Amino acid sequence: MADPRSQRIASLIEPLRVTPGSRVDLSGDFDPRYKGGLKKSRGVELLGTGVELLAEYQERLAAQDTYGVLLCLQGLDAGGKDGTIRHVMSGVNPQGVKVSSFKVPSAEELDHDYLWRYAARLPSRGEIAIFNRSHYEEVLVVRVHPENLERQKLPEHTRGPDIWDRRYGEINDWERYLTDNGFKVVKVFLNLSKEEQRVRFLKRIDRPEKNWKFSAADARERGYWDDYQRAFSEMLSATSTAWAPWYVVPADRKWFARICTAAVLAHVLMDIDPQYPTVSKEARKALRAARRDLEAEAPKGAAADPYAAAHPHAGKRDR
Repeated sequence: MADPRSQRIASLIEPLRVTPGSRVDLSGDFDPRYKGGLKKSRGVELLGTGVELLAEYQERLAAQDTYGVLLCLQGLDAGGKDGTIRHVMSGVNPQGVKVSSFKVPSAEELDHDYLWRYAARLPSRGEIAIFNRSHYEEVLVVRVHPENLERQKLPEHTRGPDIWDRRYGEINDWERYLTDNGFKVVKVFLNLSKEEQRVRFLKRIDRPEKNWKFSAADARERGYWDDYQRAFSEMLSATSTAWAPWYVVPADRKWFARICTAAVLAHVLMDIDPQYPTVSKEARKALRAARRDLEAEAPKGAAADPYAAAHPHAGKRDR
């Protein structure tokens, strides 16, 4: 049975969903400061609830071992990707989550197709994988900086003006393939305003413990702000699909971005609704025998089954 909390979460994230087939103008359609009428004090409580939900459903996902989940986090520098991962995934079992960050491709990676390095980091069944930046860099930073495309050693006839439409189609097909094989693709774009990015950059400069997170290249990229906004808008328009929709999460308020990201991920897990495996009659018989042996080993004066004694209403015991 579907979790009754799913409807409340769906209503929170629905305004953030990019309708498949729609035309997106990022600056006009989505407000980076939107907060859904919530106050920060309420947000702390909601984030805690979201983290608990993710921990619960991640355990079930791992136990069922049928589906895998890929969370793609995309956004500009200082958009809050690292902090979002740290807070949203704070309650889950680290054995069931792997995080990959994609930097400038290596020589080995450039000797393969552009999706190769991303395919190598996909989750296994029962796992959640997080891409801190993702395969969408191949239609964003590579598009804004064409010199990166030159480094990919593509045949000359493939470098025409239709390359971006082709890549959108290839990415959509790849994500459809993953979904058809039981790997859900969750896509979150952290939408940061130019002014908030400026403020966060200054904070990184002003605070010595944050200096390592800032480089002059980050500031130079602000000169391409309009180019990135166009690339984001076209990407969202072309690659938000029924099987892998985009969610544009307002990122000017970090607390709200974290709530929304947790809600988007929880919504997908609830939709999967993974269940704990049931054991066969033969396995239950073996469990009963093991229980009798363990209860017989109880020290004198100790409860034969301390857990059952402490949780008398935890469920019917199969004896």
